[in-house]
Amino acid sequence: MKVVFSPKAQEKLQELSDYLLKKWNLKVKNDFLEKLKAKIKQIESFPESCPKTKKIDGLYKCVITVQTTLYYRVDPQNDIIEIVVLFDTRQNPKKLKKFK
Repeated sequence: MKVVFSPKAQEKLQELSDYLLKKWNLKVKNDFLEKLKAKIKQIESFPESCPKTKKIDGLYKCVITVQTTLYYRVDPQNDIIEIVVLFDTRQNPKKLKKFK
């Protein structure tokens, strides 16, 4: 299956990347990106390896780090896994509802 990022996921990834570089350093940013790549490979090979969310039907939850969770949906008809958003877990989880 092909993995694609929604525009919102691309935006959040860029924001997070910039934040890690500005507040921490290049190594922290690169370590995070490596963890993200590994998780993407995992869901690419095993799309249903992460748990489904209980609140939003059809959305899967993949923990990247304690602070960051990736939400995605699987579209088997088009052979696509769409990464919907990267979510900062320190936010109010009610904000996720707008990503249905």
